[in-house]
Amino acid sequence: MTDDLRNIAIIAHVDHGKTTLVDALLRDSGAIRANQQVAERALDSNDLERERGITILAKCTSVTWRDTRINIVDTPGHADFGGEVERILSMVDGVLVLVDAAEGPMPQTKFVTTKALSLGLKPIVVINKVDRPDARSDEVLDEIFDLFAALGATEEQLDFPYLFASAKQGWASDGATPPQGDEANLGPLFELIRAHVAPPSADREAPFAMLVSLLEADPYLGRVLTGRIHAGAISANMSIKALRAGEGQVETGRATKLLAFRGLERVPVERAEAGDIVAIAGLADATVADTLCDPAHEGALDAQPIDPPTLAMTFSVNDSPLAGRDGDKLTSRMVRARLMREAEGNVAIRVRETDAGDAFEVEGRGELQLGVLIETMRREGYELSISRPRVLFQTDPETGAKLEPIEEVVIDVDEDYAGVVVEKLGQRRGELIEMRPGGKAKTRLVLHVPSRGLIGYHGEFLADTRGTGVLNRVFHAYAPHKGSLEGRRNGVLISTAAGKAVAYALWQLEDRGPMIIEPGAAVYQGMIIGEHTRGTDLEVNPLKAKQLTNIRAAGKDEAVRLTPPRMLTLEQAVSYIADDELVEVTPAAIRLRKRDLDPHERKRAARKAAAAE
Repeated sequence: MTDDLRNIAIIAHVDHGKTTLVDALLRDSGAIRANQQVAERALDSNDLERERGITILAKCTSVTWRDTRINIVDTPGHADFGGEVERILSMVDGVLVLVDAAEGPMPQTKFVTTKALSLGLKPIVVINKVDRPDARSDEVLDEIFDLFAALGATEEQLDFPYLFASAKQGWASDGATPPQGDEANLGPLFELIRAHVAPPSADREAPFAMLVSLLEADPYLGRVLTGRIHAGAISANMSIKALRAGEGQVETGRATKLLAFRGLERVPVERAEAGDIVAIAGLADATVADTLCDPAHEGALDAQPIDPPTLAMTFSVNDSPLAGRDGDKLTSRMVRARLMREAEGNVAIRVRETDAGDAFEVEGRGELQLGVLIETMRREGYELSISRPRVLFQTDPETGAKLEPIEEVVIDVDEDYAGVVVEKLGQRRGELIEMRPGGKAKTRLVLHVPSRGLIGYHGEFLADTRGTGVLNRVFHAYAPHKGSLEGRRNGVLISTAAGKAVAYALWQLEDRGPMIIEPGAAVYQGMIIGEHTRGTDLEVNPLKAKQLTNIRAAGKDEAVRLTPPRMLTLEQAVSYIADDELVEVTPAAIRLRKRDLDPHERKRAARKAAAAE
């Protein structure tokens, strides 16, 4: 037993204040000096995390409180990044469940708490944001108890301690009333963690063994493997080997660098013992879920099973006429190497090579997870063509029936818009499970909807609710196939020429449908420039300029007044396209195009598809 050490993970739904609470814990413990300049949400160090205001990667930090060192793991809140959560739960001995005092337990709270309770971890509940004007702290506490009971918590887990807090203001207390003066701090939370979370139980005398939970690449150290030491102790430069379940020994080497977490820093140490969370550099092939151990140790440690992917996209090289203008990583070899590197460190993603040598099937948890991967790659200089997402079906082993992934969707929406949301999701084969008041003229809807029915729905949802609705989704279960779904109702406007789009031509085409490109944008044959008002595709010429004569001058006639184009984000573009279309992604542009750029090839492919049906 290591009495002066605690390992704890903070789990919560999106935007309930996990990273803000970690910031406050770092300040209160003295890990960050009062005058030290650090960014808000210090652990969200990734550019995409800062821009989107979400946590994507699980991260470790460490604070010291009255001679007790507390290792804290900050976990993502989105279900798409659940793979990060599942593997780090094996590193900790307790979980701190953070719940918004107004919203209450949400889908991601339920998703991660299920995993934590099944591992036997004892939760501490912190009801955060009690300073909100619409806070309902006592009701939320009852909802948390009901949730734990529904998830099959033991009597010991149901007897959880709880605190009320405002992470933003930096205090926690037994009551929802803010403490005054010197008592307005997080001391009660530190004391509760020290008293309620068990010290790590490990055998210090046994040979060294550690399960790898996180992998990252460092430009100076190479591959850095993070995990909790299961048994024994390790010293810098010690000989170690890597074991993989089912395969045996992977490699041998030395721990060239041993790093421990101290505040926001990773500092080199000479020795670490059982129960501590450390990072080790020096091995070239070991990866997540492998066991690093002493040469005398036999047998790999058990790793937590990871939920399977539910969604797939095809990543292929960019073969459009504009390929190579923006990026410098264009070949299938470069794309393959990058995707394989991602799959190695991100256990929730799988990559398969297709029969076409320049395309790869990438499977993941959801549109957000794959969207983040695409955005990361384009910032690194890659050019890609992305297909429409498709769900991964399974087969019932007993009946042979086709099964599809179903998601639990929780929606908070103004009462006026609840009807249209239920109607739209009903058309997408959704099933209404619960509908109840959500406070302040809001309605909370809980539905079970097929994953394929949610592809491309979020933009429509925001339009239907005038941007006021909040939609959260989490994988629920596999269920029998729900039948066919209606596809996109409108066709698209397809360019017949290559060059730069002319304002006059776009203006003339506006009555055919809204544009998605600006005047002066580079276009090519087969590129999608707008949405058709009808259900069929229409080929148009966006380069047609006004014909000038002696009588008809450039400044004569009506002025060109264009409606602002509907510029699609990456996620909107990926969910908008049909099966015969692709998204061309480069560091500087996102374009939509037909899979077959030549109109004759498109007609031939359409006839072939119709004959196959």
